[in-house]
Amino acid sequence: MGPFFTLRTKPGTPRAEGFVPLAAVYEGAAREALAGRVAEVGRRLGTGERRVAASLAHQGLAARLWSVALGPAALTGHLPDLTGGRLWWHPDRAVPDELWLPATGERLPADRLGEAVLHGHLVPLTEAVCAVSGVSAGLLWGNAASALAGTLRVLHTWCLGEGGQPGTAARAAGLTAALLADPLLRDAGTLDLAGPTSPAYTRRSCCLYYRVPGGGLCGDCALR
Repeated sequence: MGPFFTLRTKPGTPRAEGFVPLAAVYEGAAREALAGRVAEVGRRLGTGERRVAASLAHQGLAARLWSVALGPAALTGHLPDLTGGRLWWHPDRAVPDELWLPATGERLPADRLGEAVLHGHLVPLTEAVCAVSGVSAGLLWGNAASALAGTLRVLHTWCLGEGGQPGTAARAAGLTAALLADPLLRDAGTLDLAGPTSPAYTRRSCCLYYRVPGGGLCGDCALR
């Protein structure tokens, strides 16, 4: 389905390769890795505004977390166990080489998506990004919802196209709608599943991408 749905699982020693447990980032023990990632995103995008870089770094990681969980949940009814300190992150690498998960471990049922990703990762990630950048939590929750809707669009398009799995597309849409009904996300925007093509989402906040030189507006931007 594409690199955003990929996890590294090969044997090795992730710490020796520069990976850090995401749990350590959230807890503050590796908070400098997150600050470094924000700075690098700002450099790559050519913006000196820390809040812009922080917002886009957050949205990119949120999209990865949703993808590696929603994809298998829709396809198989289960997702990898991403809880605790199992998921490792490399702040200097790009998709799909920046996430590493041990190949062994139980699979979680699809109905634990919210527990595993929304509450297990995105709540502490949002708190950590707020701490290193001062970006408002409301904007970041808009990012989280937008990233989820974007993941659904990619998955939905693949399922109805080369994947040939309309049932999986429907399951992905149902899982996404349930997640967006969570109190953390339900006020972030509106999901339209009845459109003629792929699912559409309109958010009520802006990720600040328009402030990147040459950035413009995203497809789901409130400024539209």
